[in-house]
Amino acid sequence: MSTNSADNGQFGHRSAPSGPIVPKTASEALRPEAGTPPPKRSRASRSQFVVFLNFVISLVMLLVLAAGFALYFGKQEFNEPGPSANADTFLVKPNTGVQEIAEQLERRGLISDARIFRLGVRAFGNDSALKAGEYEIKPRASMRDIMELLKSGKSVMYSLTVPEGLTVEQALQRIADQAALDGDMPGTIPPEGSLATDTLRFTRGATRQQMVEKLLADQKKLVEEVWQRRAPDLPLASVDDFVTLASIVEKETGKGDERSRVAAVFLNRLAKGMRLQSDPTIIYGLFGGKGKPADRPIYQSDIKKPTPYNTYLINGLPPTPIANPGRAALEAVANPSKTDDLYFVADGTGGHVFAATLAEHNENVARYRALQKELADEAAKAGAAKADAAKVEGQTDAPVDGGDGDAGAAAQ
Repeated sequence: MSTNSADNGQFGHRSAPSGPIVPKTASEALRPEAGTPPPKRSRASRSQFVVFLNFVISLVMLLVLAAGFALYFGKQEFNEPGPSANADTFLVKPNTGVQEIAEQLERRGLISDARIFRLGVRAFGNDSALKAGEYEIKPRASMRDIMELLKSGKSVMYSLTVPEGLTVEQALQRIADQAALDGDMPGTIPPEGSLATDTLRFTRGATRQQMVEKLLADQKKLVEEVWQRRAPDLPLASVDDFVTLASIVEKETGKGDERSRVAAVFLNRLAKGMRLQSDPTIIYGLFGGKGKPADRPIYQSDIKKPTPYNTYLINGLPPTPIANPGRAALEAVANPSKTDDLYFVADGTGGHVFAATLAEHNENVARYRALQKELADEAAKAGAAKADAAKVEGQTDAPVDGGDGDAGAAAQ
């Protein structure tokens, strides 16, 4: 066995070179020796398929990274506050697709990017969930906020009010003037008294025809319902007479606590064959469905003008209602107060004073006329005092204005 350290494989010891030692020149000694050559590439690594596969994998990784960044930033923008600093309304018409909605929102400045909105809606599975309607978009609403709003269907609601006592023509004018409604008015005017007095709530895009049909249907249902619960001894021949008298009661008083008593007066007079002598019937006979101008009083001569509606001259009820009666007036006629009253006159405070005899009624009328005269005298005194004060004020102001203001112009 050899004991030479070069033969026992100890680490850090170089074995002596075999063969003769050839001396080197100084330049050769300083020249660096060649290193270990790199291993030769295998034939598989030089394959075109492997090169292409490496390219595809790299490309896919880049695309995945790009998609991840796009998804992240898109989600951020979808949830961030929007560009609109003010509240606005946005109309989605029926059968409008997500792409068109997104483009309209971007054009209106309500969202920053239509593509992100469209992709966000689809990512949440709401492609077919956005509902038609008019929506109020809050300031700085995010794309997600807008998506949820359009998904909810909570449209802006409008109101159409037909007050008690309007004629059909006046009610139709209100419907025609409502700008949020679409379509034309019906070609035929419904019968007087046939429209419900109500407040309808609707969304933009509802039609005027729909509003008229709704009011007609509601009034028909209401009249039938109240008529079925009427007192058994009413001196009314038909449901048409019932609506006609209710319209007169509606126009005679606006006080809820005296409607049934006013109805009782007219029903008592009908039962006795007395004329109704109602001032609103005179007005309808003179002006029809357009109604009396606000500044036009009833003259004594109007009472004597013959029309089919003048209940001072005709017996019984007029041929049609004179307005649209509300529920309270219908209920009052269907179940009136149990009284012997045959007369009533205004009391000067918005209500009426009732009487069962003509003598008592005449006393009530005298008191009312005295009150009217007293009020007229007070108004005349107040007007004169105001005119005197204005005259004095005008004289005082003239020198200050130097005659160049309205007072000077009026004086010319």
